[in-house]
Amino acid sequence: MRDKTYSVLFLCTGNSARSLMAEALLNAAGRGRFICYSAGSHPTGHVNQFAIEQIQAIGCPVDDLRSKSWDEFAGPSAPHMDFVITVCDKAAGEACPFWPGQPMTAHWGFQDPAAVEGSDTETRAAFAKVCREIKKRLDIFQSLPIDKLDKLALKRELDRIGMAQPEATHPR
Repeated sequence: MRDKTYSVLFLCTGNSARSLMAEALLNAAGRGRFICYSAGSHPTGHVNQFAIEQIQAIGCPVDDLRSKSWDEFAGPSAPHMDFVITVCDKAAGEACPFWPGQPMTAHWGFQDPAAVEGSDTETRAAFAKVCREIKKRLDIFQSLPIDKLDKLALKRELDRIGMAQPEATHPR
């Protein structure tokens, strides 16, 4: 018997880095258990090259990634979402559209690696750090017995994942 497939939407303001990394990582690691999407409130219209590098470095495909508006997922013809997760460090205070079907929501803030000012080496290190943090939280998420938890317990677990401590400030 096959487990239910869950749809997950990762939101960020620009949809150029963090939300796209989360989408690519969970689509690859979720092995069909999750169908993931990403979008932004004010999409940049491009995928950050450093995000592409990180996604490719861990062996995930990048061909279908694109920066897009969350409006694509808020209308009546949009796919049903089981989870909507914001990943910006500031998105928790942003007004989100109404999501049809009342998906479970959570905020998992990550610092914006695209905001790093420095050399390409410093920027790559910031992207690598955030990518590892996203992967850590997604690993915890994937381990949840989603179908066995009631709504309150699942919401509690999603919130705990969002509060998981990021790694030390020094990249490995």
